[in-house]
Order: sequence, then C-alpha cells, then structure tokens
Amino acid sequence: MENLDKKYESLFTPWKIGNVEIKNRIVMCPMGGTSLFGWFELGGCHFDKEAAKLFLERANNNVGLIIPGIAPLRDTFWGKWLWQNPKMFEELKEFMDEIHKTGAKLFVQLTAGMGRSWAITELIAPLHKNKITRAIIKPIIDTSHELASPSPQPSRWAHDIICPEMTVEQIHEIIEAFAKTAKLCKDAGVDGVEVHAVHEGYLLDQFAIEFFNKRTDEYGGSFENRYRFAAEVVGAIKEECGEDFPVSLRYSVESKMKGFCEGAMPGEEYTEVGRNMEESEKAAKYLQDAGYDMLNADNGTYDSWYWAHPPMYMPENCNLEDVAHIKQFVNIPVVCAGRMDAEVGAKAVSEGKIDAVGVARQFLVDPEWVTKLIDDRIEDIKPCICCHAGCFNFSSSKGHANTQDLTDTMGLSRCALNPLTMQSKKYKVEPAKKIKNVAVIGGGIGGMEAAILLAKRGHKVTLYEKTETLGGVFVAAAAPSFKEKDRALIAWYIRELKKYPIEVKLGTEVTDIKELDADEIIIATGAKAKSVPVAGAEKAIEAIDFLLGKEVGENVTVIGGGLTGCEIAYELYLNGKKPTIVEMQDDLVTTPGICLANTSYLRDFFKANNVPVHLETSLKEVCDDGVIVKDKEGKEFKIEADNVIISVGYNPAPIAKKAKNVHIIGDAKSVGNLRTVIWGAWDTCMKI
Repeated sequence: MENLDKKYESLFTPWKIGNVEIKNRIVMCPMGGTSLFGWFELGGCHFDKEAAKLFLERANNNVGLIIPGIAPLRDTFWGKWLWQNPKMFEELKEFMDEIHKTGAKLFVQLTAGMGRSWAITELIAPLHKNKITRAIIKPIIDTSHELASPSPQPSRWAHDIICPEMTVEQIHEIIEAFAKTAKLCKDAGVDGVEVHAVHEGYLLDQFAIEFFNKRTDEYGGSFENRYRFAAEVVGAIKEECGEDFPVSLRYSVESKMKGFCEGAMPGEEYTEVGRNMEESEKAAKYLQDAGYDMLNADNGTYDSWYWAHPPMYMPENCNLEDVAHIKQFVNIPVVCAGRMDAEVGAKAVSEGKIDAVGVARQFLVDPEWVTKLIDDRIEDIKPCICCHAGCFNFSSSKGHANTQDLTDTMGLSRCALNPLTMQSKKYKVEPAKKIKNVAVIGGGIGGMEAAILLAKRGHKVTLYEKTETLGGVFVAAAAPSFKEKDRALIAWYIRELKKYPIEVKLGTEVTDIKELDADEIIIATGAKAKSVPVAGAEKAIEAIDFLLGKEVGENVTVIGGGLTGCEIAYELYLNGKKPTIVEMQDDLVTTPGICLANTSYLRDFFKANNVPVHLETSLKEVCDDGVIVKDKEGKEFKIEADNVIISVGYNPAPIAKKAKNVHIIGDAKSVGNLRTVIWGAWDTCMKI
C-alpha cells in the first residue's frame, strides 16, 4: 500500500468482531437482492451464483468484511425454510473457501421478516385483499405471513391493508429458524451472521418500537418485552453455535419518525414517535448484553426511509454523529453506514468514534473502488449518484402500493450506472467480431457510454457533440447544489473517454448522417422539452434554462411536480427563494421506478418547510405576474409569482430515423433516466 494517501491509513488497520479478525475497516453493507440464497425468484431459495460472483469480485478488490443482503429465513415463494435446503449450504461452503483465499471475511444476514414494511406490490395487493384469492395463492406466496406484524396496523405500502398480528408460535418458530440456519452457516465456514434487524422499521424493529407494538403479552409493553424477540434470537444462535460465533445486529440508532409515513428532516426539531436517543442508549447496551457482538448502525424506518437509504438530497455522513454517540454506550464494535465519505470515515475511525465504515451502493457502481483508493487513483472511482434507479427502486405514491416493475422486484441490487452488476450473464464486454468505424452523435451520458463500450470492444469510434461541452442535458440535471455526485460523474466520463482511442469532435453539429464516413451510426441526441398549450406560455422559463443559470425572482411557481419539478423547487428553497408547485396528478412524483426513499424525502421536505403544493391542479394561463390555475373542483384562481418555470417532461429528439446501420439510444429513443440511457446503450452496442 505504498501509494495509499495517509489520510486513509486508519481504514486499513485490522480489528476484531468477537474473535474474528477483519483485515481492514471497510464493510460492504447488505443490500436487498444480493442474498446468497436468492432473492425473489419463483424457483425458491437456492445458492445464488450471480450474487456469489458479485462478492468474490469485491473480495478480490480489498474489501474487509462482506455482508450479503437479507436472506429470509422462510422463502418468500413456496414457504420453505432455509435450513431445509442442505445442498445450498454445501455450495456455500465451497464459496466460502474462495472468499477466504482473498483474505476477506463474510457474515450472512438473516431476516425475521418485514412485517408492515413488506413492499407489497400493485400486482399482489389485490390478491391479498380478497379472501378467496389470498387462500388460492397461499401455497405459492403466503402474504399473511409476509405481512405479519407485532400488532394489527396498516401496511407501509398499501394503507388499506391491515397487517395481521404475529402469534407467539410464529415468533418461536422464527427464533428456532435463526438458530438452525446460523448453525448451517457456521458449518459452511461463514465467519458470522448478522441479525436483520432492530433497524429501518423491519419486523424486529416493529416489535422494539412502542409506536408499532401494542401487544399485551410477553413480547409487548415494557422495554424488556419489546426487545425480547431480538434478545431471544441472539440467545438461540449462541446456544446453537457457541459463544465464540460472532453475531452482528443491524441497528437503527433513532427512528427519525414524526408519525405514520412521516419522517423528520436533518436538523429539524420534532417529537420522536419511534426510538429516541434516550431509549437507544439503553437499547444498545441491552442488546450487547443479550449477546450481540457488533452493531451495524444507521438511522430511520420505512416512514423516514431516506435516513437508511440516503438519496442525493441527504447530507453525506448523515448518520455519523448519532452512531458515534451510541458507541459511547457499548463495548462492542460499531459500524456506521449512510453516504459515508472515505476521508470522513477514516478520520472517525482514527478518532475512535466508530470502528469501521459501512459502504453499500458504491460497491455496485465500481467493484474496484477500494483497490483504487489504495492505489491513490481516486479520480478513477466511478461515483454513486444515490439515484436508487437500479439498486432499490421500490416506488409508491398516493393510493398505490409498491409500483415497482415485477422484473425489478425480482432483480434488486442492479446498478443504473453499471449494467454488469448482478447481470453478468446479460451484459458482457466482448471483442467485436468485425472492427467497424462507428459514429456516435451526441456527447451526453448515453453517447459517452456508447463510445467507451464500443472502444473497449475494439471499434474505431468518433464522437460528435454540437456544443463545446460534453454531458448533454445531464449538465443541466447536475447543476443543482445537491448534485455534486452527478457533476463528479460527468467529470469521470470525460476522463474515461481519454483512456481510449476515441476521436471526440466538440462544436460539431451533424445535420446529415449521410455525410458521415461510418459503418454504423449511434444517435444519442437526447430529447426536447414539451411545450404547454396555454396562453402566455412563452413568458415562462423552461426547466433546463433555469438549471443552466437563468436568474429568477423571489417567488417562483413551478408547473409540474414530477421529479425534475420537485428538484427545482427544492433547489429554489435551498437558495432562499419561495417556490410553489402546481401538479395535475394527486401526488408528487407518481412515476413508477423512482425510489420511495427519494420521493418521500421531497414530500416530507416540502411539508416540513411549508412549501405550497397544489395537487390535482391544472395550468390555464401564464401571466406577467403569475399563473391562473384550476383545481379539481373546477375553481380557477391566481398564484402570484415573479417567475414561472415549466417542467412537464420531454419528447425524444433523434436527428435521424432508425435504419439497418442507424441505431437510436437513450432519450432520443425513449425518455427515461440514466439507467435506461446506460443499459440501452449496452443493449445496442453489444450487438455491433
């Protein structure tokens, strides 16, 4: 590690969890979809070779401790218990031998369940609501078991579904399954297990939090009763596996909850209805004394999901202060996760505030990021932009359960920016069978991704960009103050292009593709903003013009409460302006595939800061001093504003039609997000 910057040295010192020594202080935290026992496949639990490949690559790139994503003790489909599948653990043993050759350690995370936080989908919800269909599908998927909670209460995802109360018999069955499965993991050479979780409002956390737990038996009421489930779990594991077998606990320091489906903003003064710091100080020690050997910690519940899954709006290292505080009350190691910056994390470790740094999504974007850190190649690290578009795009809006596409439900922990992640069978970089001259028109993210992939495959690539700057519309998208990682991504692409023999022609607009000397042509010219057919529309400012720097007054009305419109309103507020949002739909950000952690932050932010939001309201006219709008009752009224910003979406703008050797990608083909842009570029360029 001769090239390692000294400010990161503390990250590369050994530490112990119980008697197990970890070579460095970097922990790959668990992410749903990366379970070694499969995730949501209809075929049932099995040893997941795709996840195994993911972890082995990261292990070979200097991660210290790997914790795969949650493994339900009872398979979601068909209801088989993990411990009833011995063949799976035989394959796990072979895999652990390979992991240990790298010097990394691995804990398997086992979950008691999700309870009210189970992200029931729009497809499954109506089947559960009907008693007959619920009974019919029960042998395949027992929705009542998946939703079982400490007390009857509404589902986080479908508020008209009341989750059934879990029986004591079910609790004891789960505790027994923890012990049996942990023993099989130990026998397979796994270094420890992590109990999921008194964390994020999952089942054990629901039992621990009085707001959710209204039981009157031995698992409800008093502090000891509410934490009894979690305590009995570790006791059973230790009894079965021995005191020396490490057991970590995924733990949320504070719930950050103001109420049902309402979280607290960073720095906001509020009354905690979940676990507050006073109880957490007591709970952390209680759980340590019960037998847990480590706390893998952050904050939040599904009601304040942005604390556990921080979008780009949340500050970096958002959980560090709280996690560092709770470490003072225990003697076991404490890991902190949540948009952790390596330099800040290293400093916290060196000062004894935490024992290790938990990182998750960055491992999906760039499997080599730890190696690059060691080699002092920081600029080569492809940044995670906290979009959740590929890894965890559970989405929901008013009146809807999880609107995530079924293929996404069955394939979490993929990556918008790296198609190879958890999709190595589909996406590959293979040498081209025939070297061709390829013209790529458009220097946005899609065009740059296409050019790099084509060059990797051996093609001769020329990239044409009509402006003097690479990045396309993403330059505007990355302009807000909270989009520092987006700006870093553009810079990464520009540096990456220089590593390959790609001819980049800036300030070169292609108007006739027939004039190009190319065997294949990629059209990546993006999209154009939609116009609004109302009187005075020309007086409004287009979203992209505002994002690129057009000045506005103090009072600004944003027409369109989709993701871009909400982000514009958020940026306006951060800059001291007074935004108002007008949206035709019955909720903000109703597009499926945009993670609830991201959208709930924006909704909660506007509510907490009294930003006016007019839903089910349409624009009738743009005036010199505001807008005329009409609400759902048909009442017209005026909103005064110094400026009006229009953000109602985009239409594809390809400069040519698709042909045998002409390929259209990205927003020029169909308006989407970075995931559709990048994955689409691979879909096309792998075939050329």
